[in-house]
Amino acid sequence: MVTKQLKDSPDEADLRRADSLAREIFSDVANKWALLIIESLGERTMRFSELRNEVEGISHKMLTQNLRMLERNGLVERNVHPTVPPRVEYTLTEAGRALRATVDAMCDWTHRYFGHIEASRHRFDD
Repeated sequence: MVTKQLKDSPDEADLRRADSLAREIFSDVANKWALLIIESLGERTMRFSELRNEVEGISHKMLTQNLRMLERNGLVERNVHPTVPPRVEYTLTEAGRALRATVDAMCDWTHRYFGHIEASRHRFDD
């Protein structure tokens, strides 16, 4: 994948533009697995298997892909300990912790409006 470089242009940070770097970043982090990984990591450091157990339903492949993407975007730090076998741990970076505040707000919103959304879906589907 070719990544655009931000060149101090407001167009590069405009989510409305199909070719903006901001839209590429938004697309990366605004998926269910990335949000659940960020929420699960929180303030903790976790191993791959711990994360896989924490994020119910995620496959090994999807967890690997999302951790790589989050690391590429500077949201997760991967630390490999030189042991046999190697011990790999993941933790949120400062940017990842800042994004987690937004994820927490989305979780709060979901809990607050869960009943409303459920009732609306019921009316719509009838």
